[in-house]
Amino acid sequence: MKHKLIALSAVSGAISIILGAIAAHQLKNLLSESSLDAFDKGVKYQMFQSLFLVILGISCNSENHKVIKNVALLAFTGMCLFSLSIYLLSTQVITNINFSWLGPITPLGGLAMIVSWLLFAVKAKQIFK
Repeated sequence: MKHKLIALSAVSGAISIILGAIAAHQLKNLLSESSLDAFDKGVKYQMFQSLFLVILGISCNSENHKVIKNVALLAFTGMCLFSLSIYLLSTQVITNINFSWLGPITPLGGLAMIVSWLLFAVKAKQIFK
């Protein structure tokens, strides 16, 4: 699991850089300032969570495997829900697709990310024995 988690987080980090570059060079002329800011927030939170997943991967061993897996699953799910919903919501003007139904998904993703960090804090002693 350790290697898969690190590889997944590295790919996620690369995707966040790619999306940040697309926003800076392509979307800046197509989106309003508030939509561009929202998109950028999705990029930043994806990168933060990607780095968190790297830390979890590096910390993983045979003794804490189950705890790390639970924290990582929650962190990854939250990141996907949060960032993807923001990407889609902020680019509705370009896609002409109404993604407003995703509005309630964003805070659920944020909540999952928060809980993953809090679970990491609570389980830190067990993780870093």
